[in-house]
Amino acid sequence: MAKSRRRRVAERARHLCEYCKLPQAYTSLPHEMDHVRAQKHHGRTSLRNLCWACAAYNAAKGPNVAGYDPHTDELAPLFNPRKDRWDEHFAWDGPRLTGKSPTARATIDVLRINDPQRIAHRSHLIALGLFPPSEQTP
Repeated sequence: MAKSRRRRVAERARHLCEYCKLPQAYTSLPHEMDHVRAQKHHGRTSLRNLCWACAAYNAAKGPNVAGYDPHTDELAPLFNPRKDRWDEHFAWDGPRLTGKSPTARATIDVLRINDPQRIAHRSHLIALGLFPPSEQTP
């Protein structure tokens, strides 16, 4: 993918993962461009279909566009950073990301955002006063 497109996607997200808001500077694996709608499902490689994501979340998401809300067991669309407002769907409870909506809960589950290692990492960053970022939404 063109470096200029990658740079534009990262800058638009202020170098924060668009799912968990973790700054690129505080992770060892580089963030990646995620196709909101996977190429497998005819998603374009365009700014309107790309978001900035932690590498682990991009890998866990794969081509999924939906997941099951663990609270209702109903199928829900995954969070779309290009269309959905982060603060309407998510909230922090210490280092744990919580979902305010079926979409958020399904996204947290499918992407494994509250994996124990990720929670431990965020706990450490919180203790250092580095997380969460003061401005939640791009």
